[in-house]
Amino acid sequence: MSAARTAEIHWTASERDRRALAQHTDWSGLSGIEQLWPQLEALYGDAVALEAPHADQPVTLTYGQLRAGIDQAAAGFAVLGVRPGDVVALFAENGPRWLLADQGLMRAGAADAVRGSSAPVEELRYILRDSGAMGLVVESAALLQKLALGSEQLGRLRFVVLLEGERGLAAPVVPCYRWTDLMDRGEAALKTSGGLPPAPADPARTATILYTSGTTGEPKGVPLTHANLLHQLRTLGVAVQPAPGDRVLSVLPIWHAYERAAEYFLFSCGCRQTYTTLKQLRGDLQKVRPQYLISVPRLWEALLSGFEDALASMPASRQGLLRGALANSRRYGLRRRQALDLTLAPEPPLGRAVAGVKAALRWPLHGLASALLWPKVRQQLVGGALRTAISGGGALALHVDGFFEAIGIELLVGYGLTETSPVLTCRRRWTNRRGSAGQPLPDTAIKIVDPEIRAPLAIGERGLVLARGPQVMGGYFHKPEASAKVLDADGWFDTGDLGQLMADGSLVLTGRAKDTIVLSSGENIEPGPLEDCLVACTLVEQVMLVGHDRKSLGALVVPKLEALQGYVRELGLAEPAALPDGSPAGADPALLKAFTSRLNRRLAARPGARGDERLAGVALVEPFSIDNGLLTQTLKQRRDRIANRDAAAIEAIYATR
Repeated sequence: MSAARTAEIHWTASERDRRALAQHTDWSGLSGIEQLWPQLEALYGDAVALEAPHADQPVTLTYGQLRAGIDQAAAGFAVLGVRPGDVVALFAENGPRWLLADQGLMRAGAADAVRGSSAPVEELRYILRDSGAMGLVVESAALLQKLALGSEQLGRLRFVVLLEGERGLAAPVVPCYRWTDLMDRGEAALKTSGGLPPAPADPARTATILYTSGTTGEPKGVPLTHANLLHQLRTLGVAVQPAPGDRVLSVLPIWHAYERAAEYFLFSCGCRQTYTTLKQLRGDLQKVRPQYLISVPRLWEALLSGFEDALASMPASRQGLLRGALANSRRYGLRRRQALDLTLAPEPPLGRAVAGVKAALRWPLHGLASALLWPKVRQQLVGGALRTAISGGGALALHVDGFFEAIGIELLVGYGLTETSPVLTCRRRWTNRRGSAGQPLPDTAIKIVDPEIRAPLAIGERGLVLARGPQVMGGYFHKPEASAKVLDADGWFDTGDLGQLMADGSLVLTGRAKDTIVLSSGENIEPGPLEDCLVACTLVEQVMLVGHDRKSLGALVVPKLEALQGYVRELGLAEPAALPDGSPAGADPALLKAFTSRLNRRLAARPGARGDERLAGVALVEPFSIDNGLLTQTLKQRRDRIANRDAAAIEAIYATR
């Protein structure tokens, strides 16, 4: 690592990084992701690679079967006319056939334009048109029917393949095949030809086009090359060091950049992956007992919320025991990190020494809880075998981070974007600075600049995060103007995120530039850290701050209903009316006033709290979800859509101000 006086970090693999990477197979000889599978077959052969227990017909594939299936799919696509350089659209959710189609297309030298089947049909039609796809692989006949493609749109396609079910076009304008049709054709072609020609040995060729769901605006195609993806494959080992046969539970959308890069990497380590769903996750955590879990902040928040709900239902004596033990373990973790200089605020030598003494004093009770209490909690929450959990796709609130640290689960955080394949930085086990997004991956550079004039800022100063490295895209698909806005002549990519760099290269994110709330006073407020503080309140399920061009902040709050009812009774007020989905509506003004005061006390208690970081009021609103279009597939808030839906609630906050 080299760091100038300005906040710019150029990261080369440290000695610890090199030792971690040395534990993994050397994939430097690959020029394409599809070349991975023959080598994995040679290494792991009959070991189970993939399980899908919730498919209509449960599937288990070994590494040998996975490689054979990929070759068969590639040959089938070649029979249908797919050639190197072609683009085929792939609209489906997690499943073995998705992976076989994805890698089969890459094996045939083509690229796939991907999106989930639950995306709005207008978005899927746009992707099909924008990508110039010559073929379409779609989850089911039902989705194909829902797309309602006209004859002109279908006429541009050479074929349609249905991953599930029967043929979907009664009078097809274009040949429409079942998955089994494709695989039968591939098997016959392999028997006839004796094998597939190799895909072009060019790491710069496009592997996939991912479309940003984003939180605003029209989706943009992000072409990622094999070189982009191979960088992730070769460097993610600095964060985790799985062993062959380690169990992984996959719950995120497989087409998303984060899950996809993690999945390729974990396969490259010989892991055994199981596909699950959010609905089946709790049960599968107990059945699979994963050693690795890749997910987003919202899942960890939900697990913590589940623990708190279970705790609230326990007898008072047991509640007191667990709460006291948890508070001690949290403080032990904090003091230990202070002693090791692993907090966001650097400690002077004397402060580190004092923290070390305080940690030592708390160790006996923490050690006792670690032996008697926390194994049972881990068993209930995640199956008991989890070694390392990786959180990405958004900032992880400190209170969530601290909880999992306290009960003995190593939570590592990664940061990146679709445009960066996606990982730019990640926390290492040996430098797990909670509250940070970690240090850059090898060969990755991070720079902090002034958002307005782009002048470099000093270490510790907050500004716009720029990134450069082998994982950064070359530009948006057929959008040179949009590309020029985010990529400069020297290859620096504008992430749109705000943050600061610490002296050791750790990146601390503070918000999104476009999410900044500018009050009428001209003060800039970054909502992310404040929302993280508020969601730690036992009454709050979800929260979004508002207040752009207003005198003060307001909060749209999705409350925890049972906790809210208890709070209402505690205040001696009438319970709020309920919407059809059970969300509160028409709350008593006295309740809203008390709720606002409670949240303001939390904000005021934050280290470095400012006077303008105070709520004028709150509104209780319906949940934000993927189904109602207010969350992305990785559970990020679509702030503009939430503001539109709850415009009346926002006005009500400020009505009397």
